[in-house]
Amino acid sequence: MTQEEFKGLFDEYFDSIRSYIYYRCGDTELATDIAQDVFMQVWEKQFDFRGGRIKGLLYKMAGDFFISRLRRKELENRYINSIGFDYLTDSPEEQTELNELLVIYEKSLAMLPDKQRVVFLMSRNEGLKYSEIATRLNISVKAVEKRMTKAIVFLREALDYKK
Repeated sequence: MTQEEFKGLFDEYFDSIRSYIYYRCGDTELATDIAQDVFMQVWEKQFDFRGGRIKGLLYKMAGDFFISRLRRKELENRYINSIGFDYLTDSPEEQTELNELLVIYEKSLAMLPDKQRVVFLMSRNEGLKYSEIATRLNISVKAVEKRMTKAIVFLREALDYKK
């Protein structure tokens, strides 16, 4: 199969194959992925479609790919559900200790100077990089680093005090 023949085949059937899968699953991304997989396999295997029965074969391949994905997803879900998550059930003592630690953390955070607290929360809660924090606060990256270091040292000491 030449590249031009494949391109013509792709242009003619890709949208209809994608729509077929979309109507079965309702997921646009999955439908697009499966349609691409079908055409990737057609290209890799270099099927000879001069017999004219290409449309049925493409739909059959798409349906098989879809069923295969469903089975794989079902298997993954069964495996995930079979795993016991013991760490989710903390003992009452562990839960009490965690609550105490959280209270100390919140009090320590409130005791931080405003400049340090703002930088710390922007980094930890919003996930911003130091350069982004510096831009937002209109300060240098070095100033952000200094404030962050002081905040971390203060919080670490406050939390170590608990132990």
